[in-house]
Amino acid sequence: MWDFLSQYGLFLAETVTLVIAIAVVIGIAVSAGTRNRGGDDGQIEVRKLNERYYSMRDVLMSQRLDEKDYKKHLKEEKKAEKKAEKNKQHKSKQVASAAAEQTSDDNKPDRCVYLLRFDGDIRAAAVESLREEISAILSAADAGDEVVVVLESGGGMVHSYGFASSQLARIRDKGLKLTICIDKVAASGGYMMACVADHIIAAPFAMVGSIGVVAQVPNFHRLLKKNDVDVEVMTAGEHKRTLTMFGRNTDAARDKFREELEDTHALFKAFVHTYRPDLDISKVSTGEVWYGQQALELKLIDAIGTSDDYLQQVADTATLLDVRYVEKKNLQERLGLAVESAVERGVDKALARLSGRHNWFN
Repeated sequence: MWDFLSQYGLFLAETVTLVIAIAVVIGIAVSAGTRNRGGDDGQIEVRKLNERYYSMRDVLMSQRLDEKDYKKHLKEEKKAEKKAEKNKQHKSKQVASAAAEQTSDDNKPDRCVYLLRFDGDIRAAAVESLREEISAILSAADAGDEVVVVLESGGGMVHSYGFASSQLARIRDKGLKLTICIDKVAASGGYMMACVADHIIAAPFAMVGSIGVVAQVPNFHRLLKKNDVDVEVMTAGEHKRTLTMFGRNTDAARDKFREELEDTHALFKAFVHTYRPDLDISKVSTGEVWYGQQALELKLIDAIGTSDDYLQQVADTATLLDVRYVEKKNLQERLGLAVESAVERGVDKALARLSGRHNWFN
């Protein structure tokens, strides 16, 4: 009897495992197919954060004060809100009655600060959402508004992070202030994005810098040769292929590959220097990474602090809007993306262990 139950349990476990594996494969295939078809598959979602900070404060004040003092506190807050609203209406009337060219700074409407978040992987996949969010903001923002990006990335593919940096440059090109907050890490491609900002804030132990280029190519030629396996690599063009994984690599191919890395590094340094001309670029472009306080001394950043501190300050003086582009996904797509994300995280960790902590991959 026990033997039967044991065999049945093993059979059931194998069946469930097989079904799950098939479902995962189907989910990944559907997810990939959906992403490739393009089109309007998402929407912009906006959340006003001022009320969130006010609510948090009120909850704590309700516990900190006795009932009498808390009621007094609420009364004072309502009085302040009415006064602010009255001042706002008064400003609006002044603006409406004045000619556009005579409008003073005091009569301008309250400014708006837009919050974006970028959590970068090796492929900078989040740039697809970032481009939609920036397009939405640029269609509505006024002069004097600000965009804050909470950025976290250890870098990745050159072309992907170059494109992400170009998206941030659109904000500055429109005359809006761009502030980047680094709470944990903005290295290599992540710093390439951060340097575009007018103002960079980093936490004391955030990792910043890594202005360098690295690439690794495993080569299995000797292993294949040992097992009598030939690999034919045919190209048209002298430098169509330099280093390969399966063919025999030559000194000439290595030299060309190094030359390409140096060219990419030179472009990287020139890009950083364009946006931060006060940097001693020769000193900071060695591929090293620095903590926040060190980065401040080297002028890689402009201030020490966290995104939480900065956003709370902003919420007291401006309308703070959290802007996110959310893709519409069905159950199969969510399943596929979850599995794909888990695999990518594993690959990222493996590459990080092989290549060092924070790398710019080519």
